[in-house]
Amino acid sequence: MFSVLLPIAEATGHAVEAASAHAESANAITQIFDTFGIKPELLLAQIVNFSIVAFVLWRFAFKPVVATIEERQKQIESGLKYAADMRAKLEQAQFESQHIIQKAQDEAAKIVEETRKSAKEFGDREQKAATDRANELIAKAQQVIELERKKMFDEARGEIARLVVATTQRVLAKELSEADRNRYNESAARELTGV
Repeated sequence: MFSVLLPIAEATGHAVEAASAHAESANAITQIFDTFGIKPELLLAQIVNFSIVAFVLWRFAFKPVVATIEERQKQIESGLKYAADMRAKLEQAQFESQHIIQKAQDEAAKIVEETRKSAKEFGDREQKAATDRANELIAKAQQVIELERKKMFDEARGEIARLVVATTQRVLAKELSEADRNRYNESAARELTGV
């Protein structure tokens, strides 16, 4: 029987030790509560109040702030992507504008060269035409001069012949007949033609 009681006694001893340890730990907890001013009867109400305040803050303060932050992050990412796209488009536009400017400069140089060539050809044609007109005018002037010279010589011959006849009439002191006058005129004209 002793053997049966021994395990019970040991178990009871352990229980007493556990109870005293529990009492000591409860005393330790009570001492901590007392030190920090925590009242166990109000602890449950404080936990409920904290939970309500935490829920209200989460629901009406933190959640909208987090949503606003996420929205702004998305806007910033969208803005950065847009800026990168615009930078790429700007670089493309600058490249295209440089290409267009280079093409325009090449075309302008080509037009200037063609204009110079055309102006030179036009100048050459106009110079040749002016030279041809001048040569024509010179030729016509020479013809007119030649005709005027012939006319002048003819008039001079006629006048000289008339003067010769008049002088001959005075020298001979007689009136010459029409036939004599013609003969002297022709003779004087032949003499002058030979000159």
